[in-house]
Amino acid sequence: MADRANASSFVYLDTVPAVEQLTAAISGVKELALDTEGASFHRFVDRIYLLQLSTRDTHAVIDPLPIGRPTGLGKLLEDPSVEVVFHDADYDLRLLEQDYGWKIKHIFDTRIAAQLLGYTAFGLAALLERFFGVKLDKKHQRADWSMRPLTADMLDYAAQDTRYLLELKDKMSAALESAGRMGWAREEFVLLEGTRWADEEPGMGFLKLKGARDLSRRELAVLRELVPWRDAVARQMDRATFRVLGNEQLLDISRTQPRTRDALAKVKGMPRGVLEQRGAELLEAVTHALAVPESELPRFPKAARWDRDAEFDARVTALKTARDEAAKRLALDPGVLCSRDRMEAVARRNPATVDELMEVTELRRWQANELAEAFVAALVPHRGAKVSGEAKPPRASKAKRAPAEDASPYSD
Repeated sequence: MADRANASSFVYLDTVPAVEQLTAAISGVKELALDTEGASFHRFVDRIYLLQLSTRDTHAVIDPLPIGRPTGLGKLLEDPSVEVVFHDADYDLRLLEQDYGWKIKHIFDTRIAAQLLGYTAFGLAALLERFFGVKLDKKHQRADWSMRPLTADMLDYAAQDTRYLLELKDKMSAALESAGRMGWAREEFVLLEGTRWADEEPGMGFLKLKGARDLSRRELAVLRELVPWRDAVARQMDRATFRVLGNEQLLDISRTQPRTRDALAKVKGMPRGVLEQRGAELLEAVTHALAVPESELPRFPKAARWDRDAEFDARVTALKTARDEAAKRLALDPGVLCSRDRMEAVARRNPATVDELMEVTELRRWQANELAEAFVAALVPHRGAKVSGEAKPPRASKAKRAPAEDASPYSD
């Protein structure tokens, strides 16, 4: 064990015996705070480069690179009797499942708690300053956590992410109980269980690039060649894709379809190293795409469209008005109270009674409880013919954009 205790009083663990000793020492706890550090800003495939944890008495930073998967810690974290406290758990849960296969079952997320309490500033730094007067230094936010050795300053920065989380959870829990919203939070926390990255259909990643929908089918064919080329180079170099070639450059090449090195050099933001070392590969990709027969050009998948009646949009608008009034009463962000896609689900069902609305599975139960009467009343003037609730056979239309990876779980 390399003990780097300083004024912040944490231990840095980089050997198997040290981690096993810590795990044994804290095996009886019923709550602990956890955070991870990845390096998605720097590496092609993100992974866990640090694990930070805190109990009421111990603060530790674990380096998994020299020790591998800390099995004993995983058993503790997966124990449903142990509450694991995160701030913004989504990405941490994805990394933990991806790297270690861990599925944490008892979660408290201070970010979600803050949103449900109506806080407009719910980042960790804002909450720590609000409740503890602690100002986090942000200079290591984009640090390369895959580098070794890590500086003492970086380790101290990492340790701060869990140091106050259990105390913060105490304050969030008390506020949620006082506001009568602990049930809301528990429902949201249960829905975090099993969070993981969805499997992606091979070869279709190019369609997810922001701006791809603005391309013609021929331009999409060029993009289809460029994206896997860039991914292969980034994987080989273990470098984040944008550090090889940015999305804007890929889209520009797709539109301009350069045939010569000079034309390729005119692409705004084209890295000199890529131009000099891999320019020929890029031009070859463009040439290959331009040779694709018209019948084989890619297109966005046709989306199944809901059969709408003439009153659908009016119903959504009425629901939004009712939602906004309730959000104001509850001092909540409207998107936290009920997102648009959930209001559309209600509009499709067009419930005539509270019981019918409670059957709309897209709504959280706490949302339905808060909004049922207001939603049913809002729909009375727009009763009309119900939307069938069945999707029509796919027809020519634009598919919905995939949500951004960093999108909030709540949206207007």
